[in-house]
Amino acid sequence: MNDLEHLLLERDLHEVLCRYARLCDERDWSRIDAVFSDSAHAEYGGWPLRDRAAILSMLRKHLGGCGPTQHLLGNLQVDVTDSHVSSRISVRAAHRGSAELAPLYYEAIGEYHDQWELTPAGWRISFRQMHLLLETGNRAVLRPAP
Repeated sequence: MNDLEHLLLERDLHEVLCRYARLCDERDWSRIDAVFSDSAHAEYGGWPLRDRAAILSMLRKHLGGCGPTQHLLGNLQVDVTDSHVSSRISVRAAHRGSAELAPLYYEAIGEYHDQWELTPAGWRISFRQMHLLLETGNRAVLRPAP
């Protein structure tokens, strides 16, 4: 892979990662297939999620009843071998409580380590590990929609 191809790949992966941040912050669950492959699985903070439906269920459970959030991503690093594309990106996710929990906040800082699959619709995450490095605030703000 030459430098231009690598740069274009980084751009494609970055677009998918931004879609993920937007779907979380906008609660646009219909976009999950624009981020994760059909066979995707994940591990968030040590919790295994066996398929894309489980990933979506976890997102709804944590963000559905949460107040405003902002998922910031940066420092993307893409690694390519002959048959394998992987990446890691830093994440800082801020969460505000809703209703009676509105004064509370929760912030998670960590990294997403992703394995990628090229599908007919473009690049999608096939496996994600979320490495949690730091937490502040109150996790109680993470809750499903009422």
